[in-house]
Amino acid sequence: MITMAAPTLEDYWYEAETQEICGVKVPSILNDFIENQPSIVERFYTKLYSVPPNKTDEPQQILFHSNRICLVGLAKEHVAFEKGIRSISFEVGKFDRSENKVSGRKKSGGMILQADSTLALVTCVDGSVYKVRSCVQGKLVEVNERIVSRPDLMRTSGEGYVAIVMPKIEHCDVLKEKLLSEEAYREMCEKK
Repeated sequence: MITMAAPTLEDYWYEAETQEICGVKVPSILNDFIENQPSIVERFYTKLYSVPPNKTDEPQQILFHSNRICLVGLAKEHVAFEKGIRSISFEVGKFDRSENKVSGRKKSGGMILQADSTLALVTCVDGSVYKVRSCVQGKLVEVNERIVSRPDLMRTSGEGYVAIVMPKIEHCDVLKEKLLSEEAYREMCEKK
């Protein structure tokens, strides 16, 4: 009966070897690892903010992609996070935003939104209700139905968006001018 020793960690350890392909030495990929790689949001989106003048504790974040897609959500400093979010509803007035259906490259069939259109209602543990405004004039592409069952997901930048809105190309520059840049928003937060 032959007994084999149990494998040790050294048996699985990867040793970087210099390889040669067509006479050219190829360096190990281990040296390419970047420890503090920026996230997808940091690399591909511009963070913009909307702060209502009379409700400075209700800021919203808009992640603006170069393809003009906007992810609309709550900023981390929104008062709803302090109170604790109990539920999110896409039924606003006579519209149910979750029933929005779009098709094609031009997003035909998407609900037309104004900057002050309500996308969703956020209900907190204490019973207070906050409106999530579009902040962007354009077409509603989709709502994030995952946050209905997992409201804590709203804290995650990029994944916790409330809705995706696509503004018209001619509105993009005006949109960027109206909203606060990340630097201007941080300065405003520090003044509080």
